[in-house]
Amino acid sequence: MKSARHIVVAVIAFAAVLVNTASAGEPLDEAVAQVRPPDSIDRCGGENCVAVTRGLITFLDRRLHGLQANGRSCADCHMPSDSLQLSPADAEARFQFLQWRRSWNPNAIDPLFLPIDADDFRTNGALANDFSNLRENGLIRVTMPLPANVRLIDPATNAPSTETSVDVWRAVPSVFNVKLTGPDGLIPWPRGPNTTGGYQLDGRKANLQEQALGAFTAHAQVQTAPPQQLLDDLAAFQNVLFSSPRVRVLADAVRNGVSPLPDIDPPLSPLEAQGKVVFTRACAQCHGGAGQSTIQAPLISRFHDIQVNCPRPVDTVVPARFTFVPCPPRLARNARTYEFTQPNGTLIRRTSSDPGRALLSGFIGGPAGTDDWNKFDVPNLRGIARTAPYFHNNSVDTLEQVVDQYIAFFKHAQFTAPIVPPFATTDGVHFDRQPLPEERDALVAYLRKL
Repeated sequence: MKSARHIVVAVIAFAAVLVNTASAGEPLDEAVAQVRPPDSIDRCGGENCVAVTRGLITFLDRRLHGLQANGRSCADCHMPSDSLQLSPADAEARFQFLQWRRSWNPNAIDPLFLPIDADDFRTNGALANDFSNLRENGLIRVTMPLPANVRLIDPATNAPSTETSVDVWRAVPSVFNVKLTGPDGLIPWPRGPNTTGGYQLDGRKANLQEQALGAFTAHAQVQTAPPQQLLDDLAAFQNVLFSSPRVRVLADAVRNGVSPLPDIDPPLSPLEAQGKVVFTRACAQCHGGAGQSTIQAPLISRFHDIQVNCPRPVDTVVPARFTFVPCPPRLARNARTYEFTQPNGTLIRRTSSDPGRALLSGFIGGPAGTDDWNKFDVPNLRGIARTAPYFHNNSVDTLEQVVDQYIAFFKHAQFTAPIVPPFATTDGVHFDRQPLPEERDALVAYLRKL
């Protein structure tokens, strides 16, 4: 059987042919009708197949007729050839290919490399051409308005600047398995938006339609608002994208209300089975539920800081009790210092390459684990073996490094938290959930099977 990825690539290639053979003035619905009658009552995983087909075509469409966009399609960043994500290797290969094309065609373009995602866009505007974050890190610019109580610190003067927004650099996650993620209605966070999870890495979008609208506006730079049907069609298409047939079976079971849900793991070797035991103990309290993105009671922290931002904690005790791999310069350069005005007028400064949900709420300084500083939503793990690099800033390259990061994360919590954190204990007393170095190989082996 073909892998799910190959199936997606084949279907998208077919849709590309359909888009290119339809005449420039031909309405999209007429082109879709050539594939499936408009009155079809078939359903694709609970979605209308006509809507799915329209959504697939829109996903590929760089023209986006009537929207006055910049030539980007969804597939330019969510690459079908790489599990519908963007990696630094993808970006660098495309950049080098673009340079080769420009050696004989100076006007050649690749819509991935537009000024809006150049590092020097804020200074050089339309002439910007430094794509270091894209090429080296696989990160795109996300511009966030600053909350009313937050100021950026000018590194030249060490004083608050007049900026009203900030650029953070984030990975382009795969859109596989989004049907199993998003808001789950469980264990709400005390502050919005989307207190029980959402879409985008920080959970700021309530549904796939909002997510698509944000991408059209910020990344495709549309000048005309997309019609609601187009957004609904894209959501329908994304809802039938899965990293494997096994995950599709799970999604169908969830949709049909099957209980208990099937265990979709394939046959496991003894090492992989051992890794599943480690996963259940050390990981599943946060990566729970069908989508492996739902926290489990007694946890109360819907959103998490897993210490992958820059700068990272450094233990001042000798010998060090925990050790995080330092941020490389290519990521460390994205850090900015923020000044938060507290309700009592106190000023607090913190530095981060991406403050996460603190940019949505402006809230920091609460009891341990309850503020929004550096907090992000819990991602789905299905198909993780094919979606390297990892974390919201693409900061680690392998699953072995992912496990190493969590070993350090648990040790950091063990020695710095005032009480045993709920995620680290099975009984509320003992620190006994952490993955151990000697369990690393088993855990990685199981993660590769998800």
